[in-house]
Amino acid sequence: MRKITAVLVGAGQRGAGAYASYALKYPDQIQFVAVTEIDPVRRKQFMFEHNIPAEHGFESWEQLLAKPKMADAMLVCTQDQMHFMPACKALKEGYHVLLEKPMSHDPLECIILGEIAESYKRIFSICHVLRFTDFFKTIKKLLQQDRIGSLVTIQHTENVEYAHYAHSFVRGNWRKSKESSPMILAKSCHDMDILLWLADANCTKIASFGSLTHFRKENAPKGAPKMCLDGCPIQDECPYYAPKIYIDRDDWINKVFRTVVSSDASDEGVLHALKEGPYGRCVYHCDNDVVDHQVVNMEFDNGVTVAFTMSAFTFEGGRSLKLMGSNGQIRADMERNVIEITSFLTGEKEIIHLESPLEGHGGGDEGIMGDFVKLVRQDGNVPGLTSAHVSVQSHLMAFAAEKSRLENSVVQMDEFYELLKTNT
Repeated sequence: MRKITAVLVGAGQRGAGAYASYALKYPDQIQFVAVTEIDPVRRKQFMFEHNIPAEHGFESWEQLLAKPKMADAMLVCTQDQMHFMPACKALKEGYHVLLEKPMSHDPLECIILGEIAESYKRIFSICHVLRFTDFFKTIKKLLQQDRIGSLVTIQHTENVEYAHYAHSFVRGNWRKSKESSPMILAKSCHDMDILLWLADANCTKIASFGSLTHFRKENAPKGAPKMCLDGCPIQDECPYYAPKIYIDRDDWINKVFRTVVSSDASDEGVLHALKEGPYGRCVYHCDNDVVDHQVVNMEFDNGVTVAFTMSAFTFEGGRSLKLMGSNGQIRADMERNVIEITSFLTGEKEIIHLESPLEGHGGGDEGIMGDFVKLVRQDGNVPGLTSAHVSVQSHLMAFAAEKSRLENSVVQMDEFYELLKTNT
């Protein structure tokens, strides 16, 4: 099949690091020919890595989309509240689009995006990368094979590793609901999507509870300064002390964190950024407001029930879940890449050890890029596994959960959807 061309809107960690790096690994499949990025350092770095000419580097998506169509596809990887307009414009201008999740911070915009993609017959995939991991593909296959009989209920936990939460949701870009989106959407729309896929039915009812409990000013240790490097008296005892997370830690997550904190990822460059930048702030003196723990109960129209928990207070990352069926159960741990199937009839256990990489959402980042490239190379209007049609419902589940949490109510999904539709 032919090699496709693409343009990137937003050369941050997700756009440049998670997705566009696919082109460097598989240059026979996809080539980036233009980029928009407001940060000149990131823009120039991306242009250098992908051999993009100077005239195809832009500060804004408006500048790029003012030009005649430049490629087969566009990747929109801007901040949450900047997804809607470039995605709409790109679809109308003839681009196939891969859109970073969430589709939008506004439920109406999610519905409109889905309708636009359908009307223009474009390939429009949303970055729900979990569907493309060997971990969740294996669980889905086991359910389709009736290995535990009829699925009845799911317990699903999203473990937001403590440093990840502090980095992204206390100090970082997703710390405030109004500036990005609620936690259940910004982080857990992945989980709403995967639960919708596993339950294999429409969600009918949602109820949710949760709050910001720990990362608050009243919980700051006595004498803690606003910046970690301004002489914190408990720096040896605090797990969130910035140099512990951004300097001392030595794993692939640290490498990602460093590139977000500073364009200069050396110890000196990162320390300089921590002295005055947002990632050097005390976690108890930030302006964050998103929840640090939340539970969501769901019912689907095939009778399946789900209990979902998101917590920032975990040492491990990844997802863990238990699926309970009429003839058996599945226990699965994404961090360890282990799936255990137990038969009620025989009591026998089968343990599957997967070899997928834990980096890049367990291989899901590369997986979704491969799927998107394949769809575009086929040059047809074949809906992908995470098409807008599928993704709109999981996004609305997240919005409904937040509505339930704020209003202390049970949300009926059909009523919620109809109310939104009357406002489109």
